[in-house]
Amino acid sequence: MATVTVKNIPDQLYDTLRALATEHRRSINSEIVHLIEKATKSIRIEPDEHLAIARKLRAKTSAFAITEEELLAAKRAGRP
Repeated sequence: MATVTVKNIPDQLYDTLRALATEHRRSINSEIVHLIEKATKSIRIEPDEHLAIARKLRAKTSAFAITEEELLAAKRAGRP
């Protein structure tokens, strides 16, 4: 297995890595390997699966349709 040395990691980035490693109960090295795997792993998106998920979501929210007037009024009022 190869070894890689990373130099000049900014303190803030190292603190973030350490916090992530702690949160995921990993060593910093294991967290870095996990993040590299995650960033470089190719994920095949299955269109049919995503369409099925979208259809389920639409079915769940179909009863909550709002009119264009309601949407414009909400935009004008701003966010709470």
